[in-house]
Amino acid sequence: MSDLHNKPCILCCAITGSVPTKAANPAVPISISEQVESSLAAVEAGASIIHAHVRNADETPSSDPEKFARLQEELRRHSPDVIIQFSTGGRSGAGQERGGMLPLRPDMASLSVGSNNFPTRVYENPPDLVAWLASEMQKYEVVPEVEAFDLSHILQALRLHDEGKLFGKLYVQFVMGVKNAMPADRAVFDFYVAQMQA
Repeated sequence: MSDLHNKPCILCCAITGSVPTKAANPAVPISISEQVESSLAAVEAGASIIHAHVRNADETPSSDPEKFARLQEELRRHSPDVIIQFSTGGRSGAGQERGGMLPLRPDMASLSVGSNNFPTRVYENPPDLVAWLASEMQKYEVVPEVEAFDLSHILQALRLHDEGKLFGKLYVQFVMGVKNAMPADRAVFDFYVAQMQA
């Protein structure tokens, strides 16, 4: 058996995301109760991290701290060992609204450290907002999950971590396959991994 088969694997499940609707897929969990049910099924299947978005009643993305609080409370009650990771992504709000749930002290929260062009919009993460979100995560002891959409984001994450501006151990997710951003390519992946190990 190779060493690869002996290494633990962390499964992080984004149960809802910020884009899919029930019109596109009736199974998308929108309400808090649906999200809890879906999360517990993911944990049962082996997920150890739940990446949580919340939605309004009309299915649009939300940064409402009250919704995050209800979701976190239910997840803690039904699955106390699961790692809860809140999204601070830009589809759910603008400016500091995106981090309004951080005082709830989830285990982790996503942090995009740079901007990039999506196919139909600019995903804006200006330096002052990135610095504020990182400082809030430090304040509330929330481990950032850096969402890297290209090489500059990886290098920025390494710099911020070296400067002590990110709470906890460095955790970077390579977001691959988004058009205009990081390609889903093995050679590119290997190069990015090498940057993390340098």
